[in-house]
Amino acid sequence: MPVASDLNPADWQLCVAPMIDVTDRHCRFFHRQLAPAARLYTEMITTGALLHGNVARHLDFNACEHPVALQLGGSEPDALAACARLGEQWGYDEINLNCGCPSERVQRGAFGACLMAEPGLVADCIKAMQDSVSVPVTVKHRLGLDYNDSYDFVRDFMGRLHDVGCRVFIVHARNAVLKGLSPKDNREIPPLRYNDALRLKQDFPDCVVVLNGGLADVDQSLYWARRFDGVMLGRAAWHMPGVLSELSVALGQVVKIPDEAGVVQAMETYAAQEVAKGVPLRIIARSLLGWMTGRKGARQWRRTLSDPQCLNANEAALIGQAYEALLRRMA
Repeated sequence: MPVASDLNPADWQLCVAPMIDVTDRHCRFFHRQLAPAARLYTEMITTGALLHGNVARHLDFNACEHPVALQLGGSEPDALAACARLGEQWGYDEINLNCGCPSERVQRGAFGACLMAEPGLVADCIKAMQDSVSVPVTVKHRLGLDYNDSYDFVRDFMGRLHDVGCRVFIVHARNAVLKGLSPKDNREIPPLRYNDALRLKQDFPDCVVVLNGGLADVDQSLYWARRFDGVMLGRAAWHMPGVLSELSVALGQVVKIPDEAGVVQAMETYAAQEVAKGVPLRIIARSLLGWMTGRKGARQWRRTLSDPQCLNANEAALIGQAYEALLRRMA
């Protein structure tokens, strides 16, 4: 298990959130082209899926994705330890436990945000994983459950995990409302409490604390990045992925925004390789749809890369063709 002194807070300066049905390996490959130093997270993968399913399908990733973290969903220490070992064997740089997802599916499985009500169990899970791997074991959690806004609740939760050696916390600065709100509503309706999240950073100064939730643009993200050890973007990275490039420059991770034509070429080459393996082009192209948001020709870009007739041909060259059409519109 890494000790606190081995951790470099700069490793978490810019993170892309784990998003179910979004941050698959194709999306992560694209995000890596835009943000060479960002820390990328997988979708939440349940212990059952790994222990009883196709491990390669869930864990395979491209080497360029490093640093990349595996997020696990589960609540049984032994199962999580076994899956953490799988993650390390496959080369992941971090194992993250989901203690923030409020969906009905994870509630039925008694994990995700539900775990915040059982800090002792979470501590046992973290300890079991730490004893099984040499990479950092981290937690992503909310500030509270339902309508309990007590700061003491999340401080005590984090303190229990701190006691067993956890030193990296990704804090979604909202409560999780377990009954009556959909996952989408849970990303929007519970009020953001950035200052309570900041109190955690102040109360646990030896920890890496990353802020997540509601970060929508460069200026806002940069403001909070200077007060925390890092920021994690979710839906903004999906709907407007160009923000990752802008933030990479603003944070000093890179000198300039990656060459756009180079990114297009990298994605076309990657898509050709994946299509040859049987991956439908539409699965790869969907991550690109929001990239040109706000620019002249963006609508045509989205239309081309989401048109079933165009995608059914499964020709990776469609990505370059869409870009050339965009440039003509801008001329």
